[in-house]
Amino acid sequence: MASPLPASVPATHPAVAIIAPRQPLQLTTLPTVPPSPSEALVHVTWTASSPLELHRADGGLLLGSNPPFLMASTIGGTILALGTPAAATNPRLRVGDTVFGYVSEASHREAAAQPYATVPLNKLGKLPPNLALPAAVTVPTNLVSALHTLTADLGLSLPWPVPANQRGGDAPILVWGAASSVGLYMLQVLRHWGYGHVLAVASGKHHAELAALGARACFDYRRPGGVVEEITGYVDGLEARAGGARLPFIVDCIGSRDGSLRPLSRIAGRGSKVAVMLPVINVRAGKDRMPEYEMDVSKVLPGGWKDGVELIGVRTHSYAKNEFFRDHLLPEIVPALLEQGVVQPNKQRIVEGSTLLERAQNALDLLRDQVPSGEKLVWRVADEN
Repeated sequence: MASPLPASVPATHPAVAIIAPRQPLQLTTLPTVPPSPSEALVHVTWTASSPLELHRADGGLLLGSNPPFLMASTIGGTILALGTPAAATNPRLRVGDTVFGYVSEASHREAAAQPYATVPLNKLGKLPPNLALPAAVTVPTNLVSALHTLTADLGLSLPWPVPANQRGGDAPILVWGAASSVGLYMLQVLRHWGYGHVLAVASGKHHAELAALGARACFDYRRPGGVVEEITGYVDGLEARAGGARLPFIVDCIGSRDGSLRPLSRIAGRGSKVAVMLPVINVRAGKDRMPEYEMDVSKVLPGGWKDGVELIGVRTHSYAKNEFFRDHLLPEIVPALLEQGVVQPNKQRIVEGSTLLERAQNALDLLRDQVPSGEKLVWRVADEN
């Protein structure tokens, strides 16, 4: 049975939605949904933008056939009400707590680009005392992507709680796009779990930061002499691993057919697992050009990969198939990593605007113009404090 709405909460509220590809964002009016058991009603004050929103808005990626499509998968705000009996489901959360989490886009109940969202408790964590909410909302989507990719797609072990003597191993792990949001969390997670041989590919201006986060070697994808040759030379210089590939694990945080997959097809060898963030961008959107995406990595560069390379398309929303992650990742693990200082939030760029719709549109336009570099776009949802 759902709990009633608090008297101060309106029965309806605005939400930012994609109505059709390459059209301006619009506001739609939705009912405010009372929380059922194991749910919280959240007054949403902050969210962060992701490239996936641009893929949906410009290319119609996975929009479905029933508009409007609500935006934003990262949520930050205050719990206004809990469904009864919520305490039995998640005793960590109470009315009045400031929370952040990873929610489902397109869901009229829980998408973040609306001032009132009704969210399952296992998708929320309590804000650590050492963190501000605008910083916290840069974390969940991309940190979950990193943890899910490393465990479900690459098969690496990330036990929780982390044993005091945890050592992940010394097999090389190549992260292409290491200065991206996902890439930065990937490096911090690997360092914490003791994986000591991380190779980072990013612009040279980020190399000092990546080395500080644990990268053993850094490579500039724009290197005039050729980054492919530099990486393959490094890998060829490693001692052969008994019964395994010299470069067993590769993560592509960019997902660009020509920008990342094509060079990686020359680097990956027999026994390499290549986990690719979806969608793969075959053609980037232009002012007068529709983008082209591919959700099946096996169809990208067919025949261009060496025999024995395993291609894996990363689908972060499926992280909850891991029952332990479903119940513990956002309520417990993500807040703990932040509070302990294991993981640092991305740098933030606050997107301004006089209304909810204007802020959302401004953020989308910045993504479209490829303005963010080494930072996450963050914007207010609720107009009032």
